[in-house]
Amino acid sequence: MGKESQPSAMEIDAPKSTNSDQIVPKFSINVLQLLKSAQMQHGLRHGDYTRYRRYCTARLRRLYKSLKFTHGRGKYAKRGITESTVTEVRFLHVILYTTERAWSHAMEKRQLPNGPNARQRIYLIGRLRKAVKWATLFSQLCAIKADSRTSLEAEAYESYMRGSLLFEQDQNWDVALKHFKSARAVYEELGKYGDLDNQVLCRERVEELEPSIRYCLHKIGQSNLQASELLQIGDVEGPALDLFKAKLEAVMAEARSQQAASMTEFLWLGHRFPISNAKTRVAILKAQELEKDIHGPQADSIPADKRLVIFDKIFSAYHEARGYIRADLATTGSTESVKDDLNGLDKAVSAVLGERTIERNLLLVKVAKSKLAKRHDDKNEKVTKPEELVRLYDLLLQNTADLSDLVSSGRDKKPEEVSFAEVCSCKSLAFRAQRCFYVAKSYSVAGKRAEAYALYGRARNLADDALKKFQMLDGDNKTMMKELEDLYNESRSNSCIEHALGIMEEKKTQENLSEKISKISLTGTEQLEKFLLDKLDVYESAVGDSNVKCTPRIAGFPPAFQAISRNPIVLDLAYNMIEFPPIENRMKKDRKVKGGFISRIFG
Repeated sequence: MGKESQPSAMEIDAPKSTNSDQIVPKFSINVLQLLKSAQMQHGLRHGDYTRYRRYCTARLRRLYKSLKFTHGRGKYAKRGITESTVTEVRFLHVILYTTERAWSHAMEKRQLPNGPNARQRIYLIGRLRKAVKWATLFSQLCAIKADSRTSLEAEAYESYMRGSLLFEQDQNWDVALKHFKSARAVYEELGKYGDLDNQVLCRERVEELEPSIRYCLHKIGQSNLQASELLQIGDVEGPALDLFKAKLEAVMAEARSQQAASMTEFLWLGHRFPISNAKTRVAILKAQELEKDIHGPQADSIPADKRLVIFDKIFSAYHEARGYIRADLATTGSTESVKDDLNGLDKAVSAVLGERTIERNLLLVKVAKSKLAKRHDDKNEKVTKPEELVRLYDLLLQNTADLSDLVSSGRDKKPEEVSFAEVCSCKSLAFRAQRCFYVAKSYSVAGKRAEAYALYGRARNLADDALKKFQMLDGDNKTMMKELEDLYNESRSNSCIEHALGIMEEKKTQENLSEKISKISLTGTEQLEKFLLDKLDVYESAVGDSNVKCTPRIAGFPPAFQAISRNPIVLDLAYNMIEFPPIENRMKKDRKVKGGFISRIFG
């Protein structure tokens, strides 16, 4: 029976049966999750398409080598991937990463500083065509070799690539809309099943596709959206939106160019400065559109990090405008009126840029104060130290001084500029009071009560002076005055607290000192630690306890002082009463010299 149950060697070596009823295993790839993980880990979290393209190249090299599917040694010999070639799932990975490499290369060209030129645009569209070709092959092979879910994801991926190509080509908007809607429908359906991570990824991809769909509807005339309203669509972040944002920026630049044709002057402090350069108009108009977001009625609802991004864009636009203005100054001839207009425009734009810089730093101060107030409640958030606020107020003081110097410069000072300089002086005094307050708070944290008490008093005096100056000024300064009133009250209360804490600590120090002095013993009988020599009659490990960090001590070193008896005092009083014998006979006698000169020489 044992021999009958064992298969023969011929059965082992024989090829497997290829009957029609044998079930061929289907490959499974979670396409969206695989691509999203690779993109976020290798550059696309920060929009670095060059890094992602290099990762795809390295990944393909490893796949080719592990599959032993290289294209020859030395001379290149192309090896295509067909249905019969796909014997394991890594062959599908090869096609997928080849598609991603071509797509990321196209997006890399799209992100050039000044945009792709005509030749680079041709290359960009060629790489997108390659991506569509490989995505189509991936979808076809997945329909045969993979399970139904993978096949569905591959079809959505192909639809997205085809829509992206038409989107970039600015043609066949209805076909592009069809492909984008097809991809959205697949991801909406897939988002209803699977684990929670997969559902979140599918919903994110649907949100990323929505702006492209609305833009296609706008282009074919089925939407009433204006060009300025399209900016509100692109708030969602993701790699699928980069082509849409580039296209949207081009549309907005065109709209600004049309709107800038009617913009001939720049208004600042009641004065109008003519703008002759069209590029300068477009840059200033872009900055003014962004300023509506931070000064509008919904500005408070925008998170702080997004407002900081808007400030960075405003700075970029104003710096661009200043560059055009100074280029015009360099190429202008000797016409004094044109130079005066350009200098006035440059001064006005620089002043507005300084005001926006102060607003941005005030936003950073607001964020830092909110973190300082709740630093004991939220343990996961980074702790704000008073020194950080001191540094921010140093920046504000420098910004205010630069703005005041800029406005005060010039031979003919206008009344508006003089009043603006006075407002800057009052703001500078208010910032000094705030800075002094947080310097005092840093000293208080360090336990230096006297310094903190003096600085709180100084901050209170500065806040009082600034409040009086603001009351004398015209204009809406209620917010600043309210902050100064709160600062005055906080400085007064904190100075009282520091005074009380200082008295308490001084009294406690005296009590501790008197307690320690009362415990001083001249005999040294109190012994805090018993050494091994003092407890020889008790068995105890000489190594010590493993839970105790201190090492065992055999004897005290240096040894303690011990009282010893001193030698007796002996007074030699008999010395003065002793009569000693004469010793003249033992002393040498002096010989008198007799004779002449020769005897004195020879003795």
